[in-house]
Amino acid sequence: MFDRLKPIATSVILMGALGAAPVLADDSAPTADTVVATVGGTDITLGHMLTLRAGLPEQFTQVPADVLYKGIMDQLVQQTLLVNAHDGDLPKRAALALENERRALIASEEMADIVETAVTDEAIQTYFDDNYTNGEDVTEFKAAHILVEAEEDAQKLVDEARGGASFADLAKEHSTGPSGPSGGELGWFSEGMMVEPFQEAVAQMEPGSISDPVESQFGWHVIKLEETRIKDAPKLEDVRAEIEEALRQQAIEARITELEEAGSVDRAAGDALDPAVLNQFDLLEE
Repeated sequence: MFDRLKPIATSVILMGALGAAPVLADDSAPTADTVVATVGGTDITLGHMLTLRAGLPEQFTQVPADVLYKGIMDQLVQQTLLVNAHDGDLPKRAALALENERRALIASEEMADIVETAVTDEAIQTYFDDNYTNGEDVTEFKAAHILVEAEEDAQKLVDEARGGASFADLAKEHSTGPSGPSGGELGWFSEGMMVEPFQEAVAQMEPGSISDPVESQFGWHVIKLEETRIKDAPKLEDVRAEIEEALRQQAIEARITELEEAGSVDRAAGDALDPAVLNQFDLLEE
């Protein structure tokens, strides 16, 4: 819905550069309820202007305030004129878009309320203590590997590496992976960063050892584990943003689950439809 209005907003605001700066009617302190214009009995308030301003793209921060003021005022006046001139019911697509927009705005406000009570300094500290300070130690691994297509080739490389051949030289010569030119070096990584068969093999190795051939969806790996270390716990401020986001998600998901369990959600009718129906935009014209 609002995408259809953006070209109007842009053109009107840019044309506003040709106009004079607005002059306030009086010196009283404005509020969101301050009426800035009346169009056929319909009031336009400063709150309407501020709301439109808040939704503009970031590029409009560079537009002078006097130009922006006149442009936004002009757009709201023109829109109100068109609304007042509209006769009859809205087309189905417009009416449905209004319902969706109202639903989204109210849901957004509800989520903001949920987050406000969930993301507190105490909750952040508790999450940090449970997941970082008192959590399980995280082991990091430093390894190199050689990636080839056939198990037989991998086994030959295992034998050569265990026999004293330079692992880096073998990787540069034989590895088909992107780390081959750098000697197969993968740097430091922790659990979850590598494909599962690779990670499982590394977790069972001792530093300095060479693995048996390990198969993954990428081919056959020969792995050399170079070092392991326990990852240092971060400082609270370094992970505060991550913790806040986690708390937001947890709070919202918990509230939605609570509402679903307390309410009644029946998706049967929708589940029975062919998902391809989402491409039938002509239904909006009925």
